[in-house]
Amino acid sequence: MKNNLLGTMQSHRPPRLTTEELAIELSMEAQSIRKRYSQTGSYFGLCPEKLPNGRLRWPVDAIEQLTSGAQK
Repeated sequence: MKNNLLGTMQSHRPPRLTTEELAIELSMEAQSIRKRYSQTGSYFGLCPEKLPNGRLRWPVDAIEQLTSGAQK
């Protein structure tokens, strides 16, 4: 029952990327993203969800958000 409840709770959350996955998508080092986040509280306007264990989860559409911001 507990596993079923946990699975149900996770299915209602929007999908997110890890910092490593975001770095791969951007063709850069994950530490660069972490450093910028640490200095400014975001990565060029992208704000992650911070989990209780300290890990960051980034929006799945992060690439689109970054490129649309550059066009403005």
